[in-house]
Amino acid sequence: MKLHATNTQQYQTVTAYDALGVELNARRFQHSLIVLPESAPMAWEVASFDALTTSHFEQIAATEPDVVILGTGNKQRFVHPKLIVALTSQHKGVECMDNQAACRTYNILMAEGRKVALALIMEAA
Repeated sequence: MKLHATNTQQYQTVTAYDALGVELNARRFQHSLIVLPESAPMAWEVASFDALTTSHFEQIAATEPDVVILGTGNKQRFVHPKLIVALTSQHKGVECMDNQAACRTYNILMAEGRKVALALIMEAA
């Protein structure tokens, strides 16, 4: 799906997505990554939802977001609360949704000026 341009061009904006990857400001990515509005996308060494560990969420917590949108792949899955303690102990929200919904939600929150982190899991087909 292609998304329309907005006045957020100075930020990392999801400009397109599909089942295999995501575009940020028209640059294509097909691996798991962490996206913050004002920083370059960071590779996130997550091969699959089932491979998530507490250290993956500690990496996100280090970016100090207010809320985390976790894209769990092509279907929505919910992460075990033990894994996200690095975030919840800091009173940071974590919302789980499929990647497409996560991309849309990230764009909305980012456009509102929220300090949001988008963490996308791209599983190999």
